[in-house]
Amino acid sequence: MKKPDPKTPSRFNLVREAFAATDMIGMPAALLQASQVKQQPDARAHVMVLPGFGANDASTLPLRYFLSKHGYKVEGWGLGVNTGGRGMINDLSELSDRWDIDRDRPHAGEGEVPALCDRVIERVQKRTQEIDAPLALVGWSLGGYLAREVARDLTQEVSTVITMGSPVVGGPKYTSLAPLFRARGVDVDWIEDEINKRQERPIEQPVTAIYSKTDGVVGWQASLDHTSTNVTHIEVNGTHMGLGLNARVWNIVLEALHKHT
Repeated sequence: MKKPDPKTPSRFNLVREAFAATDMIGMPAALLQASQVKQQPDARAHVMVLPGFGANDASTLPLRYFLSKHGYKVEGWGLGVNTGGRGMINDLSELSDRWDIDRDRPHAGEGEVPALCDRVIERVQKRTQEIDAPLALVGWSLGGYLAREVARDLTQEVSTVITMGSPVVGGPKYTSLAPLFRARGVDVDWIEDEINKRQERPIEQPVTAIYSKTDGVVGWQASLDHTSTNVTHIEVNGTHMGLGLNARVWNIVLEALHKHT
């Protein structure tokens, strides 16, 4: 796929987010069909689903139910509301050694998501030790970004990554929330540079990147992965807020899990 320049979502797409409920039209039928699936005697892989910014495990419950009825052992991330790491650290020196950054620069929130990544890594390590098996990570929006960074560092513990409208490029820079971050004094250009540095070490596991050109929160170009070694991009038509509740997206996630776990 040709690499397009990332852009923030158009105002038209942002307005369309008000109609996210239309993405849920196929959900009842998909859930009913899933409830009638005959369980296989040998359960499939373990899956962890990570919610987007401002959401918790309740937001991914329908998708998790759908996947579980198809034989997967599915769980939420178990870390409450995804606040993007807000208030998690006061200084960049508090981040783990995984982050090769200038720890002496002023901190206005740039290290919050990396701090949250550290916590998710700890969570995934604990769960894989408990179940004695790798996890497939499915992430919606920021949850997908977190899943990618966990997989980058935990090559043995994570089997595959599936993202739904996730800001792969630039972090918050190419999202509709960018003005809010800038208003807080967050240096989104520095964040983009650091993300680019991280991507010099490609994700080794299979990645499925689901995106929509009508996404009103994350610029669709920023949801494309041009650095990982094994990526499948799949375009859908829908809103950002409705991606995790879209029956077509669920089936894409299901197919990707069948293929890579």
